[in-house]
Amino acid sequence: MNADAIQLVDSFPDVATYRRLRVEAGMSPKTQEAAERGLANTLYGVSLVKAGDVIGMGRVVGDNGTVFAVVDIAVRPDHQGQGQGKRIMAALDAWLRANAPASAYVMLIADGDARHLYSRFGFAETAPVSVSMAYVADGRRGA
Repeated sequence: MNADAIQLVDSFPDVATYRRLRVEAGMSPKTQEAAERGLANTLYGVSLVKAGDVIGMGRVVGDNGTVFAVVDIAVRPDHQGQGQGKRIMAALDAWLRANAPASAYVMLIADGDARHLYSRFGFAETAPVSVSMAYVADGRRGA
């Protein structure tokens, strides 16, 4: 295999790599505790590996029956714009189509123009019927 080739691997990165890649990709940092607890609940995940280094990732979480969420799609900036996010989504989508029951609700939150990528996989905006709502646990304290 070409040393410069980027391989898609059916496994999700370890906690340290996950935390590093989130920050490198411009996503919010996660604490060690949050990452350890959260990654243990991954139903399916993939990594993009180049010369032994993880340069991309994505995973599916949920209750494995009624609801699934596509999360943590991240590609290191020096590899963005090369179709790597599409490779990650194609793998996650294939797993979901093979494993999610027909009535399951599959969701994700799209940041910015990423919605164009996700729409290629059948995701559609839900507003105004429903909207995404969220809070960061620490930001809600004292409310």
